[in-house]
Amino acid sequence: MDPRKFAQDVLRCHLCGTPVPPLYCDSCNINLCRQCAGEHLCDESREHRVLPIRQRWSPSPNFPKCSEHPTNQGRHHCEQCNIPICALCVSSKKHNNHEVVDMMKKFQLQKEVLKKDLEELEKSIYPNYEKASSRISFHKTALSENSKVLISALKKRGEEWHREINLIIKNFEFEINETESKHLVELENQEGKVNCRISDISQTILDLRKLLISSDVCMVSEYKSRIAEFRKLPPQLKINLQNISFETINERQLSKQFGSLTKCSITLEEEKYIAQGVELSVPSGKTLMDKPKILTTINTEITPLYNVTCSTDEEIWTSGGDKIMKLFNIQGDLLKSMQTESEYTPQNIAVTMSGNLIYADLMRGSIMIMINEHFHPRIRLSGWSPYGICCTSTDELLVIMNTYDCKQTKVVRYSGLDEKQSIQWDDKFQPLFSSGDIKYIRENANLDICVADNAARAIVVVSASGRLRFKYTGPRSAKIGSFDPVGITTDSQSRILTADGVNKRILIVDQNGNFICYIDSCDLGSPWGLCVDSRNNLFVAECQTGRVKKIQYCK
Repeated sequence: MDPRKFAQDVLRCHLCGTPVPPLYCDSCNINLCRQCAGEHLCDESREHRVLPIRQRWSPSPNFPKCSEHPTNQGRHHCEQCNIPICALCVSSKKHNNHEVVDMMKKFQLQKEVLKKDLEELEKSIYPNYEKASSRISFHKTALSENSKVLISALKKRGEEWHREINLIIKNFEFEINETESKHLVELENQEGKVNCRISDISQTILDLRKLLISSDVCMVSEYKSRIAEFRKLPPQLKINLQNISFETINERQLSKQFGSLTKCSITLEEEKYIAQGVELSVPSGKTLMDKPKILTTINTEITPLYNVTCSTDEEIWTSGGDKIMKLFNIQGDLLKSMQTESEYTPQNIAVTMSGNLIYADLMRGSIMIMINEHFHPRIRLSGWSPYGICCTSTDELLVIMNTYDCKQTKVVRYSGLDEKQSIQWDDKFQPLFSSGDIKYIRENANLDICVADNAARAIVVVSASGRLRFKYTGPRSAKIGSFDPVGITTDSQSRILTADGVNKRILIVDQNGNFICYIDSCDLGSPWGLCVDSRNNLFVAECQTGRVKKIQYCK
């Protein structure tokens, strides 16, 4: 057949030229009509694989070569020999009683293994390693900050000792000078008496010399001797001068008295293996109760009370309209009180994965962290004021902040001290959040970022990447603008719980913004701050009463 004519034609059988052949041989890479396909398969010089021609342009598997017949494709696999084999090998007696599987079937099974491994790596193992990396970064920062605190305390202690030593020296100097002055007066008094006697003796000597050469009988006769008087010498002074003795400096004892350092150690706690198939999906099994019940009530004596956050399942931190933050146990006992470093009211509080209390200092534009019972700046903002803060599952920090003029609002993610992400605009470059006013923030179990935006009367939810997922403005049945979101939290089911302050209830929606229910049966007095412990117990800070109620709402 003329190849030029063949090239201008549609697909043809490579053997007879029949147009539009329905088959092709994958082994020989030629098109075949049905008649030629039968003849082609009779050629036993090599293995042939005839397939429908529509499969020719689909990706063809790249089979390994047969171990015994290198010109043939190994379309089968001998499990016992663990080698690829061809159809000729299968028909031979060499692999009798061996388990032979189709290579494509083995290929597909292996693909499933790859798919499962990839899914587990992407959704479970890799995020857990990211968490571990974030924890290390945080510990590095904490180590550095702690060193700064210790060095500062050391210098302060040194200054105190210097002040004490200088005071001791001054006291000694005063005592020496006072002793010198006192005894100097006495010596000068004694010196005056001696000098007066010397003057008398000198005058007497002059008088006697004059009398010896005088011819005046009367004057010589009137002379009265004072030798006996002058023979009595003045008392001899003996002075025991002051001395100072120093104790031998015992460096060990001195160092012990100065202070002591506890040892810093790093322990590696072996992590359990991640259960196979673990993903970042929402756990199941926690259903809502028809009638939530109050488990305990804690009277904080803080009014107004704005914030509550779990330190552990047994302890909570609270703060309100003054400069004091209080730690309570579940029994209501006050365990600790901490005053803000600046003496301004804390705008919001949170607890890191390491158990350190942090608070937002609105007036100074900084995030403060408590280390060794003292607060230190962790993050300093420039031109922005922090309103809401929360710690993420990877121990990063989310901060929602406003500009000083309250015209712009954004969420910033911090990893350690570094700004990692900024979230401010939607896809149309419109602001995601309202300007100014009250805002609370939480990370959901599905890693969404949830913001209670009071001025917008909405819950604004964005993905971890910062894309807007939805804005929830209240149930459809509610009046427009009646929704008053303040505090916000999330639970293990990715449900979003918001305190509806004016309406004195807790609103619950799912992770997609669908209304679920209200909690309005626990006599809530102006609910504000919210948090959830690891058992999905809800803590509600009542603004007006200063009480925190622990509520069981799911089982």
